[in-house]
Amino acid sequence: MTVVRDDFSAAALADAIEENGAEFLMTMGRAGGGEERDDDKLRWTIGGSPIDYHNAVVGANLDATGADAAISASLAAMRAHRVPGTWHLGPGMSPVDLGRRLVDRGFIHAGDDIGMAVDLQGLRPLQLPSGLAVSRVRTQDDLAVWVETLGKGFGEGPKEAAWVGTIFSTLGLEHVSWRHYLGRLDGEPVATATLFLGARVAGIYFVFTVPEARHRGIGAALTMAPLLEARALGYRISVLAASMMGEPVYRRLGFREYCRIGLFEWRDR
Repeated sequence: MTVVRDDFSAAALADAIEENGAEFLMTMGRAGGGEERDDDKLRWTIGGSPIDYHNAVVGANLDATGADAAISASLAAMRAHRVPGTWHLGPGMSPVDLGRRLVDRGFIHAGDDIGMAVDLQGLRPLQLPSGLAVSRVRTQDDLAVWVETLGKGFGEGPKEAAWVGTIFSTLGLEHVSWRHYLGRLDGEPVATATLFLGARVAGIYFVFTVPEARHRGIGAALTMAPLLEARALGYRISVLAASMMGEPVYRRLGFREYCRIGLFEWRDR
């Protein structure tokens, strides 16, 4: 049985958000065959994805004298693998001027993920929207429908969804750390979500509702399904990285913001 986190201090929750996100990206990058670095200075997976978000630098414990060399090393890896990439700049990374240094080297600050967390013991009951059924993805046919649904507007669309589907197929649909969910409205697939159990907390990812089915509470329902499963498994804390559009939905479910993860993107021009 995993020893789960149960420290609800703001600093501990920010750390849990950052660590779960890092493990999520490292695990997917590894499954994609990416180059991996994981030492006391830098942590990254680069080359395993065509998507910039997933060629990710997720850890940096640097001083002012070593920061520029580390940025150069990440750029060299991105160029060698001919992929775009992103530094996910969380509160645990240093030095404090790392964002400025990245911009000076050609990275673009594309915005922030909003790091949020919730105590799973405090979840409030949520009634499913009429006609909505949520099921776990257990077969390759289910996964194909999940991928097609995600591709209708999440991230980079069909390109990203296809890559994600390949990774989840590689990892296996019964992997102990991963669970995927599909929402059907009156029998038609309309929404997705994923649960990733890592860093001793439950992370929520790939929450998406097709445009024509939004504003009906479906996104909240697809988020609640993995939250309830994580609670049943004994987890105390759930974390996620919200967009500006998704933040109000998660806040209504009880999530609160504890940090920001700056996204600094690079692509060869």
